Amino acid sequence: QVQLVESGGGLVQAGGSRRLSCIASGSIFSINHMGWHRQAPGKQRELVATISSDGIIYYADFVKGRFTISRDNAKNTVYLQMNSLKPEDTAAYYCNALVTTFSRSSNSYWGQGTQVTVSS
Repeated sequence: QVQLVESGGGLVQAGGSRRLSCIASGSIFSINHMGWHRQAPGKQRELVATISSDGIIYYADFVKGRFTISRDNAKNTVYLQMNSLKPEDTAAYYCNALVTTFSRSSNSYWGQGTQVTVSS
C-alpha cells in the first residue's frame, strides 16, 4: 500500500557530507511525522531526527548542529543533510513515516535502509 524508498547512502570520509532522501509512494492520503533512524552493527536502532507535517523538528543530541532534516510535502519526501560526519555515524539509515491512507487507516511505515559508511 505504502512504500518508502531511501537513497543517498555511500562511503564518505570523516568530516564530509552526505544527503539522504526518502520518497513515500502509494495509497497516501496524508503523512504526519517523517523521520530518520539508524542502526549500527550490534547496536539497537536509534532515532536520529523527525519532522512533523507542520515543520516541528526533533534531533537526537548526537546529531544536533551537524544534521538537518527537511521535507517536501508536495513530493512526499524527507531529506537528511549530514555534515561533519564522524566514523561513529556509520550505520544503516532508515526512513520512517506515519501515513494515513485513503482508506483512513494510519500506520507507521519503514524503508529498506541505506548504508552510510564514514571512514577515518
